[in-house]
Order: sequence, then C-alpha cells, then structure tokens
Amino acid sequence: MSEEKFDGMFLGMAEQCEGGIMGLMDSFFGFLGRKSDFYTGATQEKVEKMVLDAVRKHHKVAAQKLAEEKKSKEMAEKRRQERIAKEKAAAAASERSAPKIVEKKVDAAGAKDSGSDSTKSNDAKADEEDEEDEKDKGKIKPNSGNGADMETYSWTQTLQDVEIRVPFTVPFPIKGKDVVVDIQQKKLKIGLKGSPPILDGEMYGKVKVEECTWCIEDRKIVLLNLEKVNKMEWWNRVTLDQPEINTKKVNPENSKLSDLDGETRSMVEKMMFDQRQKEMGLPTSEEQKKQDMLKKFMDAHPEMDFSKAKFS
Repeated sequence: MSEEKFDGMFLGMAEQCEGGIMGLMDSFFGFLGRKSDFYTGATQEKVEKMVLDAVRKHHKVAAQKLAEEKKSKEMAEKRRQERIAKEKAAAAASERSAPKIVEKKVDAAGAKDSGSDSTKSNDAKADEEDEEDEKDKGKIKPNSGNGADMETYSWTQTLQDVEIRVPFTVPFPIKGKDVVVDIQQKKLKIGLKGSPPILDGEMYGKVKVEECTWCIEDRKIVLLNLEKVNKMEWWNRVTLDQPEINTKKVNPENSKLSDLDGETRSMVEKMMFDQRQKEMGLPTSEEQKKQDMLKKFMDAHPEMDFSKAKFS
C-alpha cells in the first residue's frame, strides 16, 4: 500500500487540529486508545518500542530526504550564481557600448540660444516620458530582483533565468511528495496537493526544461529556477494570466565581459560592434559580410555591368 494513500485525509486533519503536529499526534494516539486495544493488548514497553521503531524509521527517511534537498539546493544556487555573472557581464558590455554624453562649453553670446534649445529638448523628453508612462499605466514596478512580489509567491530574473519562491503556510514541514511542480517548455504548474495551484498556465517565454531545477527551502518554501531559451529579453510576468511588470524599469547590475563563457562573449561582442556601427552610420557585421560577398562576385565577373543594378 502506498504511503501517500491517506495524505489527503491527513492534510485535512492537520489543518483542523489545534496545536499543529502535536495536536495531530494527540488526536491519533487518542483514537488508538478509544477504538483499539493498542494500549491494553501489549505491555507498555512493547507499545513504546512500536512507536519508537516507527519514529526512527521515518526520521531516517526524512534525514536522507533533507540531505538530498540540501544538495539539490546547493546545485541550483551554484547554477543561479553562474547565470547572474553572465547577465551582469552582458549588461556591462551593453552599457559600455552605449553612446556617451559629451559636455560642450558655450560662450555668453551662445548661452541664450543654448538654453532655448535645452528647454525644447527637455519639453520633448517630458512629452515622450508622459506617453510611455501612459502605455505602462497599471503595470507593476519591478522589485530589486527585476521581478515582482505577489500575494502568494515572488519572482526575480536575470537575462538568463527566472527564480520563483512559493511559501506555504501549513502546520507541517512540506516534502517533495506534498507538492505539485510541473515544468514544461511553455507551461508551469506549482501548488500543494489537494489545494488549488498557486501558478498554473502558459509562461511568458520558453524554458529549457532539462536545465530547470526546484527544491524545498526551510521545509516551507518551494524554490524554482527556470533557464530561459531567449536570453536577450526580460519577462514581464511568469505566466500570462498574472499581472505585468514594467520592464522599462528593470535595473541590471554591472559586471565584466571577461566573466562570460566563450560563446556568450562572442555574441555580446558582436552585438556591441553592430551597435557602434549603426551609431556611426556604418554597416553591421551581417551587412558587411553581404557587401564583401557582392564585391567578390563583381571582381570575379568584370564583364558584367552593375552600374544600373540596385541592391538592398
């Protein structure tokens, strides 16, 4: 018989018993006294031995489970720190490639005109911000982790991953068998068995299921780490039925480009190069590659007239 067969019934009893675990145990041992010969059918020593044997057995199982959860948590945290380091480096690289503001000195004669231009520029900027604020009206301001603190859960994110924390207020330490965690590429379900799920729906973006992990923290919190497929965008919510955050207000921390692995670093450096090229009105790496191929073709076919040809 499966040990989980009566879990639903025990959960219901635990929620109704006063005093938490002690209340549940008191009710159970009282039941044995009223409805069985548990206490009168054997000596006190045998009764105590039966109880202690059962306690020791499940204490050993719980200790093993706790050790496994701790190891899983440590692995998840290590992966999280590695992803945060990559995201920080990407943010720093993006910031270094952004155009810099150069302060220019003006003489007294030009001060008036400069002030007028500055006023116009500030007015235009204010109008633009008002328009953006109107579009983002009603959206949640991100928390310090670029996610949101909701009523029943909280979440944070980097460009690489999403972390979700779901606390459960139940009168007993939760175990893996007590919760429901279903992670699919585009869907997520989190909850406690026998209760309505906390999250259940289509996610904002796709995740790499084989790289996602979850564990139980402090026997009260389910901690999930989801690795994004698209590592170049911020999520505005975990599932599509949840309130949105204003992703324009996310605040990625700075780090070093050298923290990135080879593949990610090459991708970021290419993005930085393309951004600088666009700022200077020059072709991007892809556009340059096409132009080089076209030039080679033209050089290889001098007999052809390209003077009237149009290229996009």
